[in-house]
Amino acid sequence: MQFLCSPAYLFCTFLRCFPQVGNIAIVYNGSFWGGLFIPAFPRWIVPPDPFIAPQIPCDIPPALTYNTQMAKNHEKSLFTPIEQAQIEANAPLAVRMRPRTIAEFVGQTHFIAPNKLLRRMLDADRLTSLIFFGPPGTGKTSLARAIAAHTNADFHYISAPAASVADIRRVIDLAKGRLASENAKTLLFIDEIHRFNRAQQDVLLDDVENAVVILIGATTENPFFAVNSPLISRSTVFQFEPLTPEEVRQVLKNALADPERGFGKLNIEADPKALEFLAVMSDGDARKALTALEIAVLSQKKAESDAQIQLTVDIAKESIQQKSIQYDGTGDTHFDLASALQKSMRGSDPDATVYWLARMLAGGEDLRFVARRIAVCAAEDVGNADPMATVLAASAVQIAEFVGLPEARLALAQAAIYVACAPKSNACTKAIGEAMADVRAGRTIPVPKHLRDASYGGAKKLGHGQGYKYPHNSPTGYVPQDYLGCDLGKTYYQPKDLGREKFIKEYLKKLQDQLKEIN
Repeated sequence: MQFLCSPAYLFCTFLRCFPQVGNIAIVYNGSFWGGLFIPAFPRWIVPPDPFIAPQIPCDIPPALTYNTQMAKNHEKSLFTPIEQAQIEANAPLAVRMRPRTIAEFVGQTHFIAPNKLLRRMLDADRLTSLIFFGPPGTGKTSLARAIAAHTNADFHYISAPAASVADIRRVIDLAKGRLASENAKTLLFIDEIHRFNRAQQDVLLDDVENAVVILIGATTENPFFAVNSPLISRSTVFQFEPLTPEEVRQVLKNALADPERGFGKLNIEADPKALEFLAVMSDGDARKALTALEIAVLSQKKAESDAQIQLTVDIAKESIQQKSIQYDGTGDTHFDLASALQKSMRGSDPDATVYWLARMLAGGEDLRFVARRIAVCAAEDVGNADPMATVLAASAVQIAEFVGLPEARLALAQAAIYVACAPKSNACTKAIGEAMADVRAGRTIPVPKHLRDASYGGAKKLGHGQGYKYPHNSPTGYVPQDYLGCDLGKTYYQPKDLGREKFIKEYLKKLQDQLKEIN
């Protein structure tokens, strides 16, 4: 049997002539074998001992055998178990307390609880690629790691802002080799996948569809706008919700009780009110709550001391930042809150109305946008049931633009609450909607001659304005007259028996009765 020495080994042997150098890691782009150079398998090579490979016939590329199996072993041996344990011990509490199994995961019961969709996919061992969509600190990365452990898949993490196509292809090559040689799965987790451009996302399509790699993409943006539709069609989208205060408290209790990863070995007396405070102030973000807990505990812990650590409300208040309002002025939050505000006004709930208004103002929403929403709701949902709502909303628009914050919130709140408390009618909204539909789809009705402009010299020669009856010449201010030139066969405006609109309805009925008497 013939033997060939790898170029990496020859280089390392040369370096070992110098004792002060020792073993080093070399990035070796390619593999020489029997004079053949194969550049498609870049790998980390760390040869602590001479690596001598047997000569293999050229029709079986030995680079495949070495690069899929040996490279994996070398990658996993970059740190010794002691070094790895040291790295994990110095990780933040939020990282150390990540769930190791599906059973340890807290929250998102609407899809991970028993008999729910994701749990059924795991139980059936038919896990497709997934898109996790939700705010920070709700468990997207943690659940992906737990899924990898549950499915015995090799976990690879990529941060989209710092990754390239080459990084994706490297993981896919590893996944293909692992699937071919061991029939084993590879899970690729891409954080902030919405930061990938279209070309980067398209690289994943074939291998995701063929199940070469299980993709889990995490994003804080709406994936139906931020992720390519071909990738969406190959994936199952799960929306993560902020954790409830009860779930955050459970996460904090787990950290206090865990002796290996948390503070279970310390003598801590935690006030339930302090845990409740952290759960509320973290606003559904488990990472934020665990970070505050870590600060509260470690700031009181003294070296070589077994003194009891007190976790009180006052200490909790000093261990967490002031609550920050998550608001994206161009994303889902912007439109969701605007929708909630308008629907609360339409639903006649002044308390919900003023809360959503406060959320938008605290998040830094444009005052003009807020004022326009109030004005639109006044015209659309109140209308003639209380015409004063539109007048007050128009005043709020002017005041908000003229005064600015913080005083502008007073005029906006007054207008929004007035709209919420006013009687509701969408009769005007329906009338213009139906008329617009007929204008676009139906026959265009010409203006009757007696209604046409007769203000210029030649109008009379054309017959314009002739036969027009001036309503004010009648004592009642009303004269029967054709204002369309044809019979529509429908009534656009149908006032309701609400607010001032009921008086309008009574007046229109009176006019119709007069018309019937004449006819």
